[in-house]
Amino acid sequence: MQDASDADGGADPAAPGYPAGWEADVVLHDGSTTRVRPIRPDDAEALQAFHVAQSERSTYLRFFAHLERLPERDLQRLVNVDHVDRVALVATADDDGPLGYRIIGVARYDRLDEDEAEVAFNVADAHQGRGVGSVLLEHLGAAARERGVRRFVAEVLPQNGRMIAVFRDAGYEVRQHAEDGVVSLAFDIDPTDRSLEVVADREHRAEARSMRGVLGARSVLVVGPVLPGAPPPRPLHLSMARAVLAHLAAGDPTLRVQAVGVDDGAGPRDDAFATVEAPADLAVLAVPAQAAPAVVRAIAPLGVRAVVLLSSGFAEDGEAGLARQRAVLAAAHGAGMRVIGPSSFGVLAVGETGTLNASLAQEPPHAGRVGLFCQSAALAVPLLDAVRRRGLGLAEFVSAGHRADVSGNDLMQFWADDDGTDVVGLYLESIGNPRKFSRVARRLSQVKPVVVLTAGRSGQVIPPGHAVRATQAPARAVDELMRQSGVVRVDNTHQLLDVAQLLAHQPLPAGRRVAIVASASSVAALVAEAAAASGLAVVGAQILREDATADETREGVAAALRDPGADAAIVVRIPTVGGPVPEFAALVAHEAARSGRTVVACMLGLRGVTPELTATDADGRAWTVPAYATPEDAALALGHAARYAAWRARDHGLPLHPPGADLRAAGRLVRRWLADHDELRLDPARTAELLGTVGIAVLPSYAARDADEAVAAARSIGYPVALKTTAPALRHRADLGGVRLDVADDDELRADVAGVLELAAEHAPEPGALPLEVQAMAPRGSSCVVRSIEDPLYGPVLSLGLSGDASDLLGDVAYGIPPLTDADVADLVRAPRAAPRLFGYRGLPPLDVAALEDVVARVAVLGDALPEVRSLELNPVVVAERGATVLSARVDLARASRADATRRLQRS
Repeated sequence: MQDASDADGGADPAAPGYPAGWEADVVLHDGSTTRVRPIRPDDAEALQAFHVAQSERSTYLRFFAHLERLPERDLQRLVNVDHVDRVALVATADDDGPLGYRIIGVARYDRLDEDEAEVAFNVADAHQGRGVGSVLLEHLGAAARERGVRRFVAEVLPQNGRMIAVFRDAGYEVRQHAEDGVVSLAFDIDPTDRSLEVVADREHRAEARSMRGVLGARSVLVVGPVLPGAPPPRPLHLSMARAVLAHLAAGDPTLRVQAVGVDDGAGPRDDAFATVEAPADLAVLAVPAQAAPAVVRAIAPLGVRAVVLLSSGFAEDGEAGLARQRAVLAAAHGAGMRVIGPSSFGVLAVGETGTLNASLAQEPPHAGRVGLFCQSAALAVPLLDAVRRRGLGLAEFVSAGHRADVSGNDLMQFWADDDGTDVVGLYLESIGNPRKFSRVARRLSQVKPVVVLTAGRSGQVIPPGHAVRATQAPARAVDELMRQSGVVRVDNTHQLLDVAQLLAHQPLPAGRRVAIVASASSVAALVAEAAAASGLAVVGAQILREDATADETREGVAAALRDPGADAAIVVRIPTVGGPVPEFAALVAHEAARSGRTVVACMLGLRGVTPELTATDADGRAWTVPAYATPEDAALALGHAARYAAWRARDHGLPLHPPGADLRAAGRLVRRWLADHDELRLDPARTAELLGTVGIAVLPSYAARDADEAVAAARSIGYPVALKTTAPALRHRADLGGVRLDVADDDELRADVAGVLELAAEHAPEPGALPLEVQAMAPRGSSCVVRSIEDPLYGPVLSLGLSGDASDLLGDVAYGIPPLTDADVADLVRAPRAAPRLFGYRGLPPLDVAALEDVVARVAVLGDALPEVRSLELNPVVVAERGATVLSARVDLARASRADATRRLQRS
C-alpha cells in the first residue's frame, strides 16, 4: 500500500490525532483500485461535488430528503471529525479536475455510547456495484473496533435494499425492525467466522480479477525511450522496450500492440499518447525511474488496468528512489491500476494458440499447466530456461521484481480459480506479509499444490528495494508458517522444478509406501536409502537384469507398479553397456498410466517431461512419468509429494473459540491500561485479570521478604507449599535450588528460606519485586512453557516447549503462527521432541494433554486478537493427570500496528 499522503492533497499535519494508519489502497470487485483514507477539513469542496453529482434518488435515500447542495454548516460538520467518536472515511480516485481527485464513496459513524455508533454510507452512482460500500464497511468497522465501538446501528428507508444488502453480505448478524416507514438495523461488528470468511472471499475475488486483467490482456502498450534516431543516454531501456515489442509481436498475432517513445529522463510530452487507441489493457514501461510517475499519470485515461515496470532505480536507491516508487504507486492506484515491479522481468501467459509475452524472455517455454511466480528479474532468466529445457510447460509466469504492489499473494488468488493451472511454484526473495501469505497459501494448497523456494533457508533475507518490516522471530518461524500453509518448501530452484514436474504430471500418492524397480541390487539398495531419507517406506524391490527378456521385464515392471501394498514406485535403469532403451521407457510409461499410481524414474538419456515416458490411461488422459538426473532427486521429489498428499487429506480443524474467552473485555482492559503509556509491563494482579478474560487462571502467589512473611503466607494458603526466588536467573530452576517444593511445615519453610536467600544473594530479584514467593502446591506433572510474542513482521508467534534443558539449551521448541485451528494446536503440542513425556513416557501415566491444548488455544486467540500484547509467557504450566495449572505469568503491553489486514494492498 502506498501512503495516501502522496496524493489528493496529503494528510493535514495540523489535524489533531489524524489516523494515518487508516490510509490504504484497496482492490475493488472489478479488479481496479481505490484509495481509502480518513476525511479531512480540506475535503469540503470534493464532498460537495460528490453530493451534487448524486442522483435525486441517491440523495433521498441517504438524507431522507432531496438536498441539491449541502448547507455550509452541515458540510463543515461532515468534514471536521475527531477520528474517535465521530469518524468518516472516503474512497477517492484521481481525475483531471482542479482538485486532482474526486470522492467516490463516504462512510461514517457517530458514537452514541461506549459500545454503539450510528453508521451511514453513500456511494457515487457511477461507482455502485464495484464493491466500494463493502470496502468502506470493512475499513470503518476496523476503525470502530480500534476505538472501542462494538455495535453499529443504522436507519434506512425500506427501498434502500442495496445498503441493507451491504450490511447483510458483510457476514454480520443484522437485526432489523420497521417502524414509521423506516427500517432500523443493528449488528455487532466484532469479527465472526462468517464475517472473516466474507472479507477473505471479497479479497480473493478482487485480487484474482485484477490478475486476470493482467494475464488476459488483449491490448498492450509499450512505453520506452524515443525509438527513432540516436541511442538514448541509457540504452538499457531502449533494449528492454524493443525486446518486449518483438516478443509481443512473435507471441500472439491477435494481440493489439502499440508503442510510444518518450524522452529519456524528461517524461512524456502532453500529446505523446494522443494517437494511442484505447483501451490498452496492459502497459509495459521501460523508462528511467524519474520519468515513470509522469508516464503512469499520462496513460491513466487510456483504460490501463495494470503497469509492468521493467525499470530499476526505485526503493533500492534510498530515500529518493523510495519517493519515486511511492509516486508511481500513487499515480497508478489513484487511476485504478495495479503495478507489477519495479525491476520486473515481465509477465507471460502461455496458450496453445498464442502467448502473451510481455517479458524479456526471448524463448518462452511451451504451454503447460504450471504457474510460476518469481520476484527477481535476474533469477527469472535461469528459472525460465530450466523450465524450457525440462519440457515442463508453463501456464503463466509473473516476475514482481521488488513487488511494490503485486505480490505472490495476488497470483495465488488468481491461480486458485484458474482452470488452466494445476501446480503453483513461487520463488520468494522476501515475504512482506506473512500472515496474509499463510491465509492465501493455505486456501490454495487445499485444492492445488504450492511449491515454495525462499531466498535463504531462514526466509528472512531482505534484498534492496523490498519493503519488509524487521523481524525478531526465530528463523524456524518461517518453517512453521510454511508447514501450516500446506506448501511444499524446497531448498533450490532445481528441487522446485523437480517437485513441480512430478505434481503436474502424476497423480498424488495415496501414501508413503514405495516399490523400487532397479537394474541392479546395488542400485536398489541406494535407492531404498534415498527413499527412507525422504520419509518414504520401501515395501519391495524388483531387480531387472540388463539381459532380461522382454517378457521378464514387462512382468517385473507390472508387478512393482501394480503391487497393492505400494502407493508409488521409483524406477531406475542405468545400463552399464549401451545407451538408452526406448522400449523400456515406453513400457514403464504404459504400466504407470494403467496402474494409476505415482511413478518417478531415473533413466539414462532422459530428463524432465519427455514423450518417451508419456502414455494414456484407460480414459484417454495422458500421463508422463517425470525423469530425474539422479535417484536421490526422484526420491526427494516423491517424498515431498507424499507429505503434501497427506496434509491435503487430513482434517485441518476448526477455528478456535475457547468457551468463556471474552476478547472484547480483554481489549477494553488493554486500551485502558495503555491510554497513558506507550509500553507497560503488567503487575501480577493486572496479569491475572487480563488472562482471566480469556479463561486462563494463574495460581496465586504471595510475595515475601523474609522467613516470617513466608510463614504467614504459607499458613494462609495451607501446607504443603512451594517456595521460589524471584531472581530471574534462578526463578524457575528447581534443579539449581531456586525452587523448593512440598514444603511441609514452618520449620522446613524457614530452613528453605535461608537456603534460597543464600543461594540468590548474588542475584538481584526482578525490579520492584520482593525476593521470595510462596505458592500452593500444584498437582504433580510435566512442566511446559507457553509464550506468545508480537513480531513486527509475523504478528503473533506462539511457542511451546517442555521446561528444562531440552528447551533452553537444545532449542526443543515448537512454533505456531495464529490464527490457529484446533488441529494446529494439537500438532503444536505434539511437535517438540520431548512431547512423549506428556503421553505416558516409560510407563508413567498419560497426562491431561487436552487441558494443555486448551491453555495454548486461549493464548493463541488472545495474541491473535490483541497486537498490543507484545509478549506473554506462562512459565511453568504444569500438566498433571487431570488439568493444567499455570504457576506464573508475565505480560508486556505496547502500542502496536499490525500490517496484515486483508483489505490493504502491498505497503511500500
